[in-house]
Amino acid sequence: MVVTAVVVVSSSGLQIARKIAVHFEASLRGKFAECDILIEKYPDQLRSLFIDKEPIIFIGALGILVRLLAPVITKKEYDPPVVVVAEDGSSVIPVLGGHSGANELADQIGQLIDGRVTITTASDLHFNVTLDTPPKGWHLQHYGVYKKFMAELLNGASIKISNRPAWLENTSLPFSNNGKLSINVTEKQTAPDGSSLTYSPECLAVGVGCERNATAEEVFNLVKTTLSKHTLCPDSVAIIVSIDLKMDEEALQQLSLILEKPLRFFNAATLELETPRLLNPSNIVFNEVGCHGVAEAAALAAAGPDGELIVPKEKSKRATCAIAKAPNILLPEKIGLERGKLFIIGTGPGKQGWLTPEANELMRVTSDLVGYKLYLDLLGNATSGKTLHPYELGEERDRVLRALDIAAEGRTVGLISSGDPGIYAMASLVFDCLKDFDKPSWNLVEIIVSPGISAVQACAAKAGAPLGHDFCAISLSDLLTPWSVIEKRIKAATESDFVIALYNPASGRRRNQLVKTIEIIKQGRGPQTPVIIGRSLGRAEEKLEIMDIQDFEPDSVDMLSIVIVGSTQTKTFRGRVFTPRGYLIKKTPNEIYSK
Repeated sequence: MVVTAVVVVSSSGLQIARKIAVHFEASLRGKFAECDILIEKYPDQLRSLFIDKEPIIFIGALGILVRLLAPVITKKEYDPPVVVVAEDGSSVIPVLGGHSGANELADQIGQLIDGRVTITTASDLHFNVTLDTPPKGWHLQHYGVYKKFMAELLNGASIKISNRPAWLENTSLPFSNNGKLSINVTEKQTAPDGSSLTYSPECLAVGVGCERNATAEEVFNLVKTTLSKHTLCPDSVAIIVSIDLKMDEEALQQLSLILEKPLRFFNAATLELETPRLLNPSNIVFNEVGCHGVAEAAALAAAGPDGELIVPKEKSKRATCAIAKAPNILLPEKIGLERGKLFIIGTGPGKQGWLTPEANELMRVTSDLVGYKLYLDLLGNATSGKTLHPYELGEERDRVLRALDIAAEGRTVGLISSGDPGIYAMASLVFDCLKDFDKPSWNLVEIIVSPGISAVQACAAKAGAPLGHDFCAISLSDLLTPWSVIEKRIKAATESDFVIALYNPASGRRRNQLVKTIEIIKQGRGPQTPVIIGRSLGRAEEKLEIMDIQDFEPDSVDMLSIVIVGSTQTKTFRGRVFTPRGYLIKKTPNEIYSK
């Protein structure tokens, strides 16, 4: 079970909460600096998680949690797993969602922290099994009959069963050849029966082929119709498979999301090995993609050598579908290749509280993190369990190439940028490399750019509101842009009376550009124009300086700094800097900006 949130309400529970969060690779959430995600309002956070059906591990008092969640609790079949852990780790209680994994989760936590687990659900207490929460890979078809079935069982009825699955072996269930009740195992869709529980194993692989840019609606309708036509239970679908040339096909991505089933791919050579087992081999398909079939071959490859094709290829106008059955539960993580993902993540200037929830979530699901070593170090516990690929300054191109190569292998990669990745950072370089190299394997990778709080935003917020009116940003690094071009932009920004944010203002060897820049800006600004220097913002060594441009000294400025120079309208007041938007000014705009 994937756990995303461990919520702690008291500092005395932090130690046990951190241990649990690290074990489950989940975010630690609370109002304390040690937390990964800071919470202002516990009711809003917990209710949001509950409504989104996210498993919750709550470190604190049971009564508090019940009162906080009470307004959003409805039917128990809709409850996500909710587990309460005492602050000292002595007790673990599955509170809600025992029927959706809370009992199992509580057992895992109890073993981890050596706490006493208290289970209260009837089937666990009497029969040492949770019949309405089968293990991973199994699904109860008709949840509505469970209550009647359990009532009969608790009143002494016995159960008949054929093909008993392994997870029902070591239980106290009263099995009998002539039992009044029955348990059935089938991939077929059945009708509800109050005296029977029917379980569907995830043993089906759905192979799909489609033309380029086929609609998601057509592909979904074909799969849905095929399952229904052959009375196959959708819950028995373990995986959707296709050829790797279709990794970037939006219709397949949408099909995976709608069915909530993982999507995997095989290369043409692997699919061609399945040709002897195909019922509908095609030379046309071979000439186009290098194998004699996609839908049937992918389904059979996923089901394995002992699998059988139970639904030969069926067609719609622009798509094909076939279904194979495996003799056992299928494990998608061991089948084919997942579409690679590259998350270009902006982590802000370095302060944990400035890291967005999206950035946290994307980092949580990555297998690899690539970035400048300092930026990876600043992530702290967020890098736990990840494969790290640290680089030095100046190796930006190497970082991007490595990240794309890893993602092309089917892994989920986070390329880390400080600030916002689209502002003087890695996102632009990624797309530049994609265009310049045009590698087919890279072009199949899913790319997501996750914004972060930029250095200029952080500096402005610390100083007050200097960006209250029009502003621009200029990088003073002439490693990639000629100084003549930079100088032209500085002059234009000065003449246009922008507030100017100066990125990469100076380095150990490059000092003169900043001096020249200030000299140019002085020509269009008064001597009391505010200048802000922000260094290592959001970090322990943070430093903020505010001065008049006539007193500006560049000695404290380096590559970890950003400089903001005010416009002619920028003001200072009690140590804060702001640029009025004009709401309180009675003059006309032409009067304000007249020379």
